[in-house]
Amino acid sequence: MKRSSGRPLTPKPSAPARRGATRRAYDYDWAIFTAWCTQHGLTSLPATPDVVAVFASDRATAGLNPSTINRRVAAIGHHHRAGGYPAPTAMPTAGRLAEVLAGIRAEHGGAKRQKHPADAAELRNMLAAIEGEGLRALRDRAILAIGMAAALRHSEIVALQVEHIGIVPEGLRLTIAHSKTDQARQGIVIAIPEGSRIRPKALLLAWMAAAGHAEGPLFRRLSRRDAMTPAAMSDRAIARLVQHYAAAAGYDPTLFAGHSLRAGFLTEGASQGATIFKLQEVSRHKSVQVLADYVRNADLFKDHAGQRFL
Repeated sequence: MKRSSGRPLTPKPSAPARRGATRRAYDYDWAIFTAWCTQHGLTSLPATPDVVAVFASDRATAGLNPSTINRRVAAIGHHHRAGGYPAPTAMPTAGRLAEVLAGIRAEHGGAKRQKHPADAAELRNMLAAIEGEGLRALRDRAILAIGMAAALRHSEIVALQVEHIGIVPEGLRLTIAHSKTDQARQGIVIAIPEGSRIRPKALLLAWMAAAGHAEGPLFRRLSRRDAMTPAAMSDRAIARLVQHYAAAAGYDPTLFAGHSLRAGFLTEGASQGATIFKLQEVSRHKSVQVLADYVRNADLFKDHAGQRFL
């Protein structure tokens, strides 16, 4: 006869209430799965393990990393249990699904090296490291501030034209004429608040006043003697600029790149409690899964399950 461990047994809730970012991420993952099922004429609730296996394989082919796919599968299981059905991974016919998930981990499981996001504190330190009031200093401050404030890709920063800037009392209205997610090239308008800490509007206006150009590329290439040229900067120049001022502020420059400005906005916005929808208004992501990851990472230690006993 087995001896009792002496510890009281507590029943596990059948559908535990998931709070905070995990619940939001699960809801978005479920919405993505149901939309995919509708698109392919499949039943999402209850879904067979084979359907989930095809979904996981399709997402891996689309470039999703294994951790995100595993979370999507977990979200599917959660919503099945909440609806009174067993999770597809727990069904007797789940062998094929387990094989597919193991294959995805084996093939795509290498950790991706993402560049470090420049959050608000780091960006302020980088701005403070820019010395002087010459053209280069004014331009570079404006690039860092606008790049983060509008969550711009480095290719979008160098594509900005003077006519894309709208000055309003509340801040700026920035038109993104060509974007990775705007294949129809209809243009997207982004609001940038006046700001009281990074002050993106003030920094941009200071550059524009000093540069004095009324049209053409907003951020121009400068000569070695800091004379302005008519040519736009290259996207590689943005990456070098970010790394240069990261080093000047005392950070490891190899951790930073042009994308650090965009990622910094998302990281800081999520940590300050911005919703996925508000982040998406600025970042223009078509899929919310990337944004869900930012929100989840920002909330990792909030309402932690072990907070009261660890």
